[in-house]
Amino acid sequence: MAQIIPFFSPAARQSRAAAQAALIGSFATQRRTQEDVFWLKENAELLNILECTGADVAAEALAPLQGFYDGAARHISFFRQYYRFILSICLDLEDLGLPGGTGAQLAAWIQAEGLAQAELSDLQRAEARRLLARRGEVLADDGLDDRLRAFISRPETFAIPNKKAAYELTHIVFYLSEYGRRDPQLPQAALTSLEFAGLVAFLDQNADLLAEICIALRYAGQQPPAAWESWVDRQVSAFTLSEREFSGLHDSYHEYFVANWLMILSGRPAFRQAVPSGGVHVSAVRGGSILRSLSEAVFEAGTGRPGWGAVKARIEAMLNEEEHGLLSAAERSCAGFASFFEGFARAGSAGAA
Repeated sequence: MAQIIPFFSPAARQSRAAAQAALIGSFATQRRTQEDVFWLKENAELLNILECTGADVAAEALAPLQGFYDGAARHISFFRQYYRFILSICLDLEDLGLPGGTGAQLAAWIQAEGLAQAELSDLQRAEARRLLARRGEVLADDGLDDRLRAFISRPETFAIPNKKAAYELTHIVFYLSEYGRRDPQLPQAALTSLEFAGLVAFLDQNADLLAEICIALRYAGQQPPAAWESWVDRQVSAFTLSEREFSGLHDSYHEYFVANWLMILSGRPAFRQAVPSGGVHVSAVRGGSILRSLSEAVFEAGTGRPGWGAVKARIEAMLNEEEHGLLSAAERSCAGFASFFEGFARAGSAGAA
């Protein structure tokens, strides 16, 4: 069983109940309309974090989503391409304490309609399987787990910048682990993939992706590098929540969600800023990525196959002081940096013997 940790910092200016209510209310009623797919995405993500961290949510805090829950059967019938979002919202609402049996009804309908058969992606099939299983519906797919583990067990995929693959990696671990409820049985190569993807995210100063990777490592029974989590911790303190300033454009809400999710799992104070009423806009402080500078330095180093030790001084000489500091922090953060760099360098030439 996953450890249940308080969702909000007891030191926050708001009570936990008030902060939860403000956050749920803002995303449920103040930012977007329910017909917008981004409304579905935002609310599904928030409720998922609440549910999988064992948050104790007051009934009145869930009230803004009662109308959506009551109309979910019609909503999913029309917007069936978004069935995973809609089912996820209903399941989490029920598991957080909202009375009703809509989740089981929708799961049975999805199974009968064969909606999961429209999924080409193994990742989306894995999500659908997990959601349906929460209400006893079995989505058979022989070999799915083997294919997922094969994908994440190729570390060289994750040693180069590829955000799509990296997010697929984290979500595969989420689904295989039932969000920390069971051992995902990852082979060592998959753990190396998480380490390599984390190094890329750290060098990119991408708090959103790095937080997800640290969460996935924890769900796999591993301790993430202290330098990674400490950096995300500092980013959490720098979020700004602005009252009634959401304009409908994308903001940093997802980074805010997953970074605070990591704080909960690591036992740190989470959701440190008071949550204003209205359509909250989330702003984050952007880190200084060195991926471009590092890639240029590596490319200019030539097509040979020297290891990290052989090219380290040359590359560091091409970086400014701040970039050098981040590279050094990444190198110190985990023992596998030299192996990571071999993949990141992409030495050689296509077709060469």
